[in-house]
Amino acid sequence: MTNPAIWPTPRSVTWTHASCTVPPSAASDLETMLAGGDAPDWIDAARDETLPAGGYTLQIDEHTPVVIRHNGALRHAAATLIMLLRRTALPCGRVEDYPAIRNRGVMLDISRDRIPTMREFRDILGTLALLKINHLQLYVEHTLAYAGHEAIWSGWSALTLAELDRIQGWCDDFGIELAGNQNCFGHLSEVLRTPGYEHLAETHGPYDFYGLTRDGPFSLCPTDPRSLELATDFIQQQAAVLRSPLFNIGCDETADIGAGRSADAVANKGKAAVYGNYVAQIARAALDLGKRPMFWADIALSEPAVLDALPKDMIAIAWGYEPDSPFDQWCETLTQTGFETWLSPGTSAWRSIAGRTSERRANLRAAAQAAVAHDGAGLLITDWGDLGHRQTWPITLMGIAEGAHAAWNPDAPFDAKALGTALWSSPELGSWLADLGDADLPLRETCGFPDATGNRGRLLNAGAVFTDMHPARPDWGTPGTAEEWKAVHAKLETLATRRPRVRNTLLNTECAHTVDVMCAGCARATNRRGATTEADTLADRFDTLAGEHRRLWLARSRTGGLDRSAAWYTRLADQRREEAP
Repeated sequence: MTNPAIWPTPRSVTWTHASCTVPPSAASDLETMLAGGDAPDWIDAARDETLPAGGYTLQIDEHTPVVIRHNGALRHAAATLIMLLRRTALPCGRVEDYPAIRNRGVMLDISRDRIPTMREFRDILGTLALLKINHLQLYVEHTLAYAGHEAIWSGWSALTLAELDRIQGWCDDFGIELAGNQNCFGHLSEVLRTPGYEHLAETHGPYDFYGLTRDGPFSLCPTDPRSLELATDFIQQQAAVLRSPLFNIGCDETADIGAGRSADAVANKGKAAVYGNYVAQIARAALDLGKRPMFWADIALSEPAVLDALPKDMIAIAWGYEPDSPFDQWCETLTQTGFETWLSPGTSAWRSIAGRTSERRANLRAAAQAAVAHDGAGLLITDWGDLGHRQTWPITLMGIAEGAHAAWNPDAPFDAKALGTALWSSPELGSWLADLGDADLPLRETCGFPDATGNRGRLLNAGAVFTDMHPARPDWGTPGTAEEWKAVHAKLETLATRRPRVRNTLLNTECAHTVDVMCAGCARATNRRGATTEADTLADRFDTLAGEHRRLWLARSRTGGLDRSAAWYTRLADQRREEAP
């Protein structure tokens, strides 16, 4: 028989031509199991510690009970049964399964600019459990309602600590570890723009951010004791709610250090020493609260002397979002210096609108394979919200589901139709989303920022349509010819006409909106390169997209951040009106 779609792909499956008779309550029984409930009478479930950690076996015969043996993985077995039961009948056969990586995590950005509603959080957790994800982080800069810091989070629909406690309870139900997460060094622009907190910034002036000139504030000043006091207060308040022993203190991309108030210290001691001393102090504050600190390892990997200053019981998270990210090399560097290492690939949904299918798939697989080769401690799949968090949920979920597959069974071939069947009962939607994410691939391969000789390579960390709408650098130019952009536009229009429909109306509308944004971006790009196609209607199209973006946002997310997000489309409309003859 044709193998039913199970996602992630199991290690071993054997099917017969028979079906199992289950009671009418089977679907609700399994949902209860997934949320931590006991197995019903028609399932014989027992622990078997001879199985691999997180592993399970399923034996399904024509008559119940269904037999489950598991090693801490009853929910995983329930998730598999849920996917199987989405057929007309439960197929008979045997499944033997276990994960390649112990900690299979997802990090959702709730600071730029999208915070899910509580109902959406609950739905997301159920979906993560179905995908056998067992670790979650919510990336926080300024959007957690810490007591005594109301000026920072007021107006952002911030997640309250009571709401975080409810999310913790749901995570417990679904067997998902909810680790703490608060950036304690860089990426704190909103905090440091807040009246009463400006004095903590490293600088409010210009600095070099990896080749881009930016104006502060961005990072806390590492030589100001009050910076440590603020970060410690944040950690303490969040840690009091969460039960996980892990806490991610962030500390990535602090490119402005030495550009302002810490300049003398950096000149005397070196940037690595100044950075390492401050991060070590934050780490000790977390350790004093009984939390094992995790940190983004990008600065340490670029300045290896940092590693000597940090407590060795920290967990280093090495992130990279391209197929050629040197995960193996990073693992070797970090593990040889005594750090437990997790690897962090991404959904590639941010800065792309439709995702980057080819790069995402290769990035996730490379990270998972490297994690397995270096002990398999953890994989953290990130979904960032740069420039308004405008990717819709199906684009994010596609990346998360691919990452879950890579973390569970990285050697199994990827099958977009199986993913679509498992998530949405639509193999066509899985294939369509994969194709949509590669619609601008020909341009992504040739329109990166030019090197010193003027040659353009592959575009990094962004889609071509998104980059043309919002170039990261003012001197980006206009890569790609009008004909190349027309070809991508034609591909997108074809995808729009063959978009699959599913029963979920919101999902249908989100997919339609995604391809509409991509088409409008292509029309604008073609117009910018001398063609007149739809030039007179572009401003109205972007105004319409801003309105649809608002409507869809409120279906899943809170109002905080919406105005800032929608403004990206409004600015495109205004730009077109200014450019129009």
